[in-house]
Amino acid sequence: MKYNKKQRLLTVILMCIGYTVNAQNPIIQTSYTADPAPMVYNDNLYLYISHDEDESTWFTMNDWRLYTTDDMVNWTDHGAVLKYDDFSWAKGDAWAPQCIECGGKFYMYVPVIAQNNRPAVGVAIADSPYWPFFDPLGKPLVQSEIYGDIDPTVFIDDDGQAYLYWGNPFLYYVKLNEDMISYSGEIVNVPMIEESFGKREGDVKDRPTLYEEGPWLYKRNKLYYLFWPGGPLPEHIGYSTSTLPTGPWKYGGTIMTTEGGVFTNHQGVIDFRGQTISKLSPLDLIPLYVKGGSILPIGPDVQYAEEKKWDDLEIRVYKGANGTFVLYEDEFDNYNYENGQYSEIIFSWNDSLRTLTIDNRKGSYMGMLQQRNFNIILIEPGKTNQPQQIAYNGSKVSVKL
Repeated sequence: MKYNKKQRLLTVILMCIGYTVNAQNPIIQTSYTADPAPMVYNDNLYLYISHDEDESTWFTMNDWRLYTTDDMVNWTDHGAVLKYDDFSWAKGDAWAPQCIECGGKFYMYVPVIAQNNRPAVGVAIADSPYWPFFDPLGKPLVQSEIYGDIDPTVFIDDDGQAYLYWGNPFLYYVKLNEDMISYSGEIVNVPMIEESFGKREGDVKDRPTLYEEGPWLYKRNKLYYLFWPGGPLPEHIGYSTSTLPTGPWKYGGTIMTTEGGVFTNHQGVIDFRGQTISKLSPLDLIPLYVKGGSILPIGPDVQYAEEKKWDDLEIRVYKGANGTFVLYEDEFDNYNYENGQYSEIIFSWNDSLRTLTIDNRKGSYMGMLQQRNFNIILIEPGKTNQPQQIAYNGSKVSVKL
């Protein structure tokens, strides 16, 4: 799926534990992220995303990035883990991905524009969820005879059978073979009927139902869910259900209505740490479940990464356990971080001493803030604490809260 960088929305249904706070949206504020594809592995959450280049005005998307967390609050940016030109047969458009683990290897399914100027879905393999991913085929995994081969979703059922769905405005699927890089049989074109995906008003060519793009296949309590962005634009999130992973599908309704000026949309649905949590919120807030010891930086309200400098950051510290957080920053708009052009500041919270230590800054990059303020707030259930402002020039400093 594609996103206008000033009109985007991340939708992720997750499971975690802790107590509720309202945290700033978007959760990623250092790049123009879109198309969230969460994956849980070894009790950590891996969030693969597409993203717009900083100077883009219309879907200039060249690679896929990875962010990870173990608490849904503190996120680590691992940079680009795969680029469209890692596929020799591709010429552009690194749109909505999804990664899955199978047999100790990691398979990333991605849509790109092929050299024949038609969209196609490729697959890349890695021995770790980070990198390096490589193209094992040297050609597309799937490319239909019609068009709209974008937004793949991959799902492995309890019996080990893997399925790949994709498509805009049509919906396709194949059964993947055990090697996860080939499939058996023909590409199946899912019937786009009102009973399966709802009725679209008006006579819209090739779009008789609400379904637009971006399918996500998920299973819970023996029932299969197919989530999808629905039209007309701006998109909402709808869903359909079935007792089989291949349908027939029954339209279930809307799980998220159209929000503000969001143009296109994309959802990711996973299980994480034990209980299902679903909340509705306005676009400027995301309710998160935060564990004690978390350290959460809150940046300024922005529409793009460099609109405002990250001075006067609010740093929220959640009492209840010791914790650490690494504030990573770079130039935002290039790959100089691959050559070491970035900085890291480690925040350490000692819960028993009620002390936050901000360590010496490591590294540097062009345009880095040499001096800045941090507004530190201790979050305690049932209490409202006032922030303490700390002037930071890159040298180690501690504050008792």
